[in-house]
Amino acid sequence: MKILVAFKILPDDQDIRVAADGSLDFSKAKPIVSSYDANAMEEAAQLAKACGAEVVGITVGSSAIDDSKVKKNALSRGLDRLVMVADDTCDNLDSHATAAVLTQIAEKEAGWDLILCGDGSADNYAQQVDVQLAAALGAPSVNGVTSIKLQDGCIVCERALESSIETVEVSLPAVVSVTPSIAEARVPGMKDILAAGKKPVEALVLETDLSASVEVVSVKAPDQASRACEVLEAGEDRAIEKVAAAIRAAL
Repeated sequence: MKILVAFKILPDDQDIRVAADGSLDFSKAKPIVSSYDANAMEEAAQLAKACGAEVVGITVGSSAIDDSKVKKNALSRGLDRLVMVADDTCDNLDSHATAAVLTQIAEKEAGWDLILCGDGSADNYAQQVDVQLAAALGAPSVNGVTSIKLQDGCIVCERALESSIETVEVSLPAVVSVTPSIAEARVPGMKDILAAGKKPVEALVLETDLSASVEVVSVKAPDQASRACEVLEAGEDRAIEKVAAAIRAAL
């Protein structure tokens, strides 16, 4: 069995700074695996452990993602090998273009059974790549999955809906996006990182037409709303009533 994990490399949001005009400064933000995709990697590693599958990470981005630290970080999360398209033409792709390049990679990875994706990316969170990838590959797609069980020739997925749990049986091959609750992302140890340096990495040449990509004009942080800050002491007269009234007014 072969499991592909589609993931995105993006700047660490904890290090992104907002300028006075609302523009975003990424100069000090190091590239990392998107947090939602880290959960998908962990689920893939656990499934592989249960059935002896091979786990292959697939990703696309600018030439900046072809970095030794970035690749080691991804490979230390349970991947057996990594396949990427690292081309400056692929910087800031929209969902459609990203799915198109991932399709190129998946088609070269013959014999895959399951593609796992995160619930969305930690930057745009469009939640579109998984379904567009499935459509391009002609495979069934299930999103919002909270658990996966492998069966002969299929998988049984659970999805958490607003008021119920839905169980879906899907024949393989299939594309599945998982929620963060499916598996807690591991924190790679030194042994994992050292082993990652010996795992194979393949860089493919971009063969996909990206002429239909969306052009990003600007990205700015929203203006912060002014907030009244009132501190109530625990022993203050009617403090609990004031807090309750403030909550009711905000709802």
